[in-house]
Amino acid sequence: MNAMGVRWTAEQVLALAPDEASRRAGSGLGTAGPWSETGCGDGAVWGLCKGGGSAPYRTVVDTTAPAYSCGCPGRKLPCEHALGLLLLRAADGIAAEDSPAPDWAARWLAARRGRTEGTGGETGGPGAVADPEAARRRAERRAARITAGAQELEQRLADLLRGGLAAAGQAGYGLWEETAARMVDAQAPGLAGRVRELGAIPGSGPGWPVRLLEECALTHLLDRAWLAADRLPVPFATTVRTRVGLTAPADGVPVRDHWLVLAQYDAADARLTTRRIWLHGTTTGRTALLLSYGAAGRAPRLALPVGALLDGELTPHTGAGQVRAEPGEHFVPVPGPVAPPAGGPVGAALDAYSHALGEDPWLDSWPVTLSGVVPARGEYGWQLADADGREAVPLTPAAQSRSGLWRLLAVSGGAPVTVFGECGHRGFSPLAAWSPETPGETVPLL
Repeated sequence: MNAMGVRWTAEQVLALAPDEASRRAGSGLGTAGPWSETGCGDGAVWGLCKGGGSAPYRTVVDTTAPAYSCGCPGRKLPCEHALGLLLLRAADGIAAEDSPAPDWAARWLAARRGRTEGTGGETGGPGAVADPEAARRRAERRAARITAGAQELEQRLADLLRGGLAAAGQAGYGLWEETAARMVDAQAPGLAGRVRELGAIPGSGPGWPVRLLEECALTHLLDRAWLAADRLPVPFATTVRTRVGLTAPADGVPVRDHWLVLAQYDAADARLTTRRIWLHGTTTGRTALLLSYGAAGRAPRLALPVGALLDGELTPHTGAGQVRAEPGEHFVPVPGPVAPPAGGPVGAALDAYSHALGEDPWLDSWPVTLSGVVPARGEYGWQLADADGREAVPLTPAAQSRSGLWRLLAVSGGAPVTVFGECGHRGFSPLAAWSPETPGETVPLL
């Protein structure tokens, strides 16, 4: 069966949209009216979409990655025309099945697949020549700059505690931003990010001095761990280097599996948009996190449809408690039953998060699957409780204010459900749910 033998549903297609405006525009193009010369085959779908000018937009989607190309002037990925084309396909609106691609689509597909398979991508192919000695000297110079930055940050934290936390609320954000800029100069973006988080805490609401003290302690721990990294166990030292901002290679053993796309969501700041995609290996039982980035105002390139089952290969990163992985070049939709990940009670999930914190104290959250839980009101708002009422975990403040909470309540209807999400010190953030009546249907909660 070719890659187009399994069709994405309309819901899965719309989950690829970078924003609500793209969803609406793509939905309007999901009918046959604006399209001509559509077809699909060899893991791709293509067509001509009538646009504002005299010439139609040439649109092609490589569903094995997925990747998109369109002649429109839009900067979003996927654009509304790519979404509309995939929606047309989902609705059986493309008559030419398994047809040869037109020249313009074939050229783009060949060039894209040639780059990723034949040349090793943008970082250079097998023939690229590296200078190991020059790379070693660069790494040593950067490590020295990070060490100087960590020592300076230690002094900043000492000054803060010596002057009292209350003074932090009067100093303003400028001093923190200046310190963060110094960490950027030291080529330690991880430390810079932690400093900016520290600067946002003073005056952020009741109890902020306690939160500031907690985050200062974690930042101090990271500083000291970096300064002693050569004496740490190798997996933990790798985690420390990643946390200060050094890029960790994806040098684990590649894992081939059928991957269920559990969730996808974006987090953006003034500088960067980060997309997090959670996958579950149906054979290995492995949970993996893919990260994709886009410059401010631009959507990351990688997008996978939530609920889809994809055949592909992931290469994991190494390090203590590491779940991040890098995708291979092709993810091919495959048929088959899509069961939710095997979960457990609330206590087991909290134990897993506690163990992960022992390996990486700077974790924001940890992926867990809860089974047989019921959403219910608790003392501090909504929570997920074991069906027998033995234990419960509160939902994060952000999760309690999202529309996904009402989807979760609708899926449950008061009955136990299976929920995948991220467990952190602020509570549990549900990302996907499955009901006992329709265990093969992944319901996104974002």
